[in-house]
Amino acid sequence: MKYIHSQQLLEIPEGVKVFIKTRTVTVEGPRGKLVKDLGHLAVNFTQPKKNTIAIELHHGNRKGVATLRTVRTLINNLIIGVTKGFKYKMRYVYAHFPINVNLDKNSETGLFEVEIRNFIGEKIVRRVVMQPGVEVEISKNQKDELVLSGNSLEGVSQSAADIQQICRVRNKDIRKFLDGLYVSEKGNVIED
Repeated sequence: MKYIHSQQLLEIPEGVKVFIKTRTVTVEGPRGKLVKDLGHLAVNFTQPKKNTIAIELHHGNRKGVATLRTVRTLINNLIIGVTKGFKYKMRYVYAHFPINVNLDKNSETGLFEVEIRNFIGEKIVRRVVMQPGVEVEISKNQKDELVLSGNSLEGVSQSAADIQQICRVRNKDIRKFLDGLYVSEKGNVIED
């Protein structure tokens, strides 16, 4: 078995601070602070020069070396999150029964809750609790659209996935019944 020593380099933009201690990555930027624990991966972090992080792996097999690019992408997503933020737009799709969506913020936890009513004419009220740090609003300039935004890509995308999955059509032909809430657009809060 061939063992490989490999490394990935990551540039840190101006105005962003990255702290790494015991494989816990903390990124601070103009939009806030994000923390990601990478303790389950056997990678080393070094700083060859200012504003550059080297992610290294010693004696790794093919699967181990594949984690290097993943770690680099995860840290890069944290950097984009604290500088630009992430924004997902979701559209309501319905053929006959209009979907009603209500938003309210839980006073105890401070998390947003999305309440979906009249999905395919059902009386069931579906409730989805958003991930921490995710803001939700009903779009003002587009009918039947929900806008999810936040600093954490994982939080925003998981919240969108939870909303989409709770509105799955069961016991019907899904080629015919296309009703639901679907992600229509992905982007950043601060556009370039």
